[in-house]
Amino acid sequence: MRLTAPVLGWSGLLGAGVIASVCAPIVQLVFAGLAIGVVGMAHGASDLAIVAQGRRGVFLVFYAAAFLLCLAWWIVAPAIALPAFLLASALHFGLEDAPRDRPIERLARGTSLVATPATLHVASLQGILLLAGVPGDVVPFMVHAMALAGGVAAVGLVVVGTLRDDRRLLAGTASLLLLPPLVGFAIGFLILHAVPQTIARRVQLRCATTAAYLRATSPILAAALVLVAIVAGLVLRWDPSGMRSLFAGIAALAMPHLLVTPWFETIPQRCDVPRRLTV
Repeated sequence: MRLTAPVLGWSGLLGAGVIASVCAPIVQLVFAGLAIGVVGMAHGASDLAIVAQGRRGVFLVFYAAAFLLCLAWWIVAPAIALPAFLLASALHFGLEDAPRDRPIERLARGTSLVATPATLHVASLQGILLLAGVPGDVVPFMVHAMALAGGVAAVGLVVVGTLRDDRRLLAGTASLLLLPPLVGFAIGFLILHAVPQTIARRVQLRCATTAAYLRATSPILAAALVLVAIVAGLVLRWDPSGMRSLFAGIAALAMPHLLVTPWFETIPQRCDVPRRLTV
C-alpha cells in the first residue's frame, strides 16, 4: 500500500515527538519551538492577507503595538503575563476550533489544549512554569487546577471523538494527555488548531494548494521567524534555560493574532473547514 504525503508527514511528526519525549528537557524544548514556531506559525502568517487593502496600515500599527506591549509585559511581569496568555489562548482555541452551535465543545477544546498537558505530568509542568517565571507559591495551585480541568475536558473530548469517529480529535487529545507537556502541547496544537486553521486560511485566500498558500505568505512567515529569533535572543539574556524565551516568543506573536486580527478580518471564509485530517 502506498502511503500518502499527509500520512507520512503526520507519522514523521508523531515519531519525532515520541523520540523527543524520551530525551532531555532541552531536546523537548527545541522540538516544541520548531513545531510551534515553524509549522504552527503558518496559519498566522496570512493575517495581513485577510485584511482589506485600505485598512492594512492601521492594522499593522495595532499589530506592532500589541507585539511590543506583550513582549515588554513578558519581560517585566512574566508571572502575570503567562496566566493571561494561557487564558487568552484557551478562549481563542475554543472559538476557532469548534462550531458556534456547540458551546460545551468550545469550552472543552479551549480548556483541553491549554490544561490537559498537566493532567498526567504535574511535576514536569510545575518545573516548566517555574522556569517560565511563575512564582513558586502559585505554581502548585495553578498546575493542579489545570490538571483537573484538563482531565475533565480530555475525557469529554475522547467520548465525542469516539462517537464521531473523529481521529483528529482523538489523536490530538491523546497527544496532549500522554506526551510530556512541551511535546504534547506542540503536537496537539498542530493537530487540533494550527493545521486546520491553515487549511481554512488557504480556502479564504483561494489558494489551490498548501504550497501555493505558503508561497503567498512566505514574506510574512519569514519576518515572523526573524522576530521570534530576536525575541528569544533578548529574553535569553535574563533566562539561560530558554523556557521563558519560548513562551515570550510565542506569546509576542500570538497575542496580536488573537486580539487584533479578528477586528480587521474582512475576507469571508468561502466553505466549511475540514474537521477531519488523516493522522
